[in-house]
Amino acid sequence: MIGSDRGFGLSKNPTQEKHENSDGLNGIGNQFSVMQSTALEGLPDGVAEALAEEGIEDLYPPQAEAVEKGLLDGESLVASVPTASGKTLIAEFAMLSAIERGGTALYIVPLRALANEKKTEFERWEEFGVSVGVSTGNYESDGEWLASRDIVVATSEKVDSLVRNDARWLSDLSCVVADEIHLVDDRHRGPTLEVTLAKLRRINPGLQTVALSATVGNADVVAEWLDAELVKSDWRPIDLRMGVHYGNAINFDDGSQREVPVADGQRQTEALVADTLDEEIDGQGGSSLVFVNSRRNAESAARRLAGVTEPRLSVDERNRLAELAEEIREGSDTDTAESLADCVARGAAFHHAGLTGDHRQAVESAFRERLIKVICATPTLAAGVNTPARRVIVRDWRRYDGEFGGMQPLDVLEIHQMCGRAGRPGLDPYGEAVLLAKDAETMDELFERYIWADPEPVRSKLAAEPALRTHVLATVASGFAASRTELLSFLDRTLYATQTADPGRLEGVTDTVIDYLEANGFLDRGAVDDDPDTAAVDGEGDTDTLTATSLGHTVSRLYLDPMSAAEIVDGLRDWEETTDDPPTPLGLYHLVSRTPDMYELYLKSGDREQFTELAYEREAEFLGAMPSEFEDVRFEDWLAALKTAKLLEDWASEIDEDRITERYGVGPGDIRGKVETAEWLLRAAERLAGEVGVDAVPVREARKRVEYGVREELLDLAGVRGVGRKRARRLYEAGIETRAELREADKSVVLAALRGRPRTAERILENVGREDPSMDGVREDDEAAAAVAADGDGGRGGSPGAGDGGSGGDTDESQSNLGDFG
Repeated sequence: MIGSDRGFGLSKNPTQEKHENSDGLNGIGNQFSVMQSTALEGLPDGVAEALAEEGIEDLYPPQAEAVEKGLLDGESLVASVPTASGKTLIAEFAMLSAIERGGTALYIVPLRALANEKKTEFERWEEFGVSVGVSTGNYESDGEWLASRDIVVATSEKVDSLVRNDARWLSDLSCVVADEIHLVDDRHRGPTLEVTLAKLRRINPGLQTVALSATVGNADVVAEWLDAELVKSDWRPIDLRMGVHYGNAINFDDGSQREVPVADGQRQTEALVADTLDEEIDGQGGSSLVFVNSRRNAESAARRLAGVTEPRLSVDERNRLAELAEEIREGSDTDTAESLADCVARGAAFHHAGLTGDHRQAVESAFRERLIKVICATPTLAAGVNTPARRVIVRDWRRYDGEFGGMQPLDVLEIHQMCGRAGRPGLDPYGEAVLLAKDAETMDELFERYIWADPEPVRSKLAAEPALRTHVLATVASGFAASRTELLSFLDRTLYATQTADPGRLEGVTDTVIDYLEANGFLDRGAVDDDPDTAAVDGEGDTDTLTATSLGHTVSRLYLDPMSAAEIVDGLRDWEETTDDPPTPLGLYHLVSRTPDMYELYLKSGDREQFTELAYEREAEFLGAMPSEFEDVRFEDWLAALKTAKLLEDWASEIDEDRITERYGVGPGDIRGKVETAEWLLRAAERLAGEVGVDAVPVREARKRVEYGVREELLDLAGVRGVGRKRARRLYEAGIETRAELREADKSVVLAALRGRPRTAERILENVGREDPSMDGVREDDEAAAAVAADGDGGRGGSPGAGDGGSGGDTDESQSNLGDFG
């Protein structure tokens, strides 16, 4: 079946039929005409018929309105409609019709996880001759292989990097879809999405642009910017009621109430989750999403709510959850993974950025299957991943704001994003979104602040130096502007220019950024000649040209913030000029950790003294002069970068994940994020070293060590696909020290080093080029097995020769280590 949860057709349950005939918030209303799927023209052969065969007779009203406004004819469109109201099919119609006209389509998402989810979703069209590709990493590639795909799914950062690397196939695009367009308001990711859309529309003047969002308060302004038609609707296929729980009842926005009593000693969330589970529809209780404001709160809430879900599990569910919990334990040896597994076994889970991607996906998948009954999550889960629930509970509507120095209320847009997770056609007959109040005054405030309020208008965050540094350089380096005049003309095509009443502000920040880029050797600026055909003269007689230097071109293609590049180049040059010794891994890790592209670890209570001592102890390893302790802000930043660098050094010294998470107060997902960012920045540093004439070999070795998570002697082995850090150490302890030795090693020794797992051994021997990798009839070598066992039992969290024990305790070979992802 095509799947009604994706926004196809009209559900035919009794609740839906009631709303089909209403004119309220969730009703179809009289302004919409019914459009049958069989009447659609401009799609690949068979698509319209397939919709009809699946029982999809009528389009949702927003879908029908989009078609009526020219969606299938290549018209640009902004669709501001609620979650589950058919946005995805609107996008698919646009892309499929573009393909039918002989073009290609690009679907831009904000998150990597969402990219893979959408790719899987779109692959259902392959039976109609549509090919789908996804690209989210490797910012130095032009992704030429994507030219053969009809639909490409990518993050906005990846698309931006494709433009910088002159991906010629982008000029063949005929349709681009921007999912979650309200994220142009995000100060970190918004400017990239904004500038990327402006560049794509410049490359392809006739490009059909489709922008999607459930919560954009000023969709008309976004439509004006994109020269697009607007479809704005509050219609939903099933009822979503929003309200506040106070006392023993939920008070809804329509004035009705639902009794949900809270027993003595019980929390509101526990009562609400139990109430959802106990209301069985078609033999199944409902699932809940609980949003809280921190990772710690997510984990503690999940542990409590496991006490609610566990007694309500069937025998089959208990067995399946036990298997999933064991998989989670095998995937990581950290306390976070153990805690998650304990919750999952009881029917609950938590979800936050500290989890590994594999664990997040496992939780999401089990929740969609209604196997996990409740997820306690930080707001990041509301950012588009498909996790529908019957009831959403927003427990915390304030969050700590470091700049403010205290707790701040969340934006209306963010709360509405959370609430939109409630209710999906085909899964639940209704959705409920509930905020919590302890008193009548708070209940009134929540209604005024969130329930009855419209989302804030999105506003461009482009006119800030951090955003403009990278985009000004990329715009010049990519050939979109060859002068200040042309640069300002290009920026006039952005959302900021559409919104601002003060164009002078953007111009002023742009000039400041140009000065910075010139001072650091990324741009050259000079007066043009007197030839009127080549002079770029604005109304004030400005004749400055802008040209990216060789270094500037490299920085742009590497997708670095120019300030990061300047920090790296200065550090490498300083080291080259002051010493003949190669830089140490810690020095290089510290160098990249103090760049704007690395989100460094926070200094917690007691950290300043510890890392100040370490800074003086290892001062000679730093690439660049350490600031004085009296320069409070700079010194704090230096120490925070040192804390981050020390985490990376620990990882590259084979210290176990559980010890690292304990030492630094992070989750396994944080380790992975830091390692991946460091690997990318060190790879960029290699290129920059070559650009400025500095020896790149030490940088390459430091990069490989952090990439694989191993000490120097394991680099060769760890580079074999499927080996990773722990298996490399076991092979090494069994006497196999290089890939050449692995290729010729006694199979019984290999089998023993790999914990007696023949399929794993066969795969690794095949990857290393063994002529006959078969392990049929091979038995473990007892001596090698004893050596590996002794190493594995030597202690947890240490590294050989580091005075901290062995390379880690015995873990199952299916454990994912960061080295396995290189």
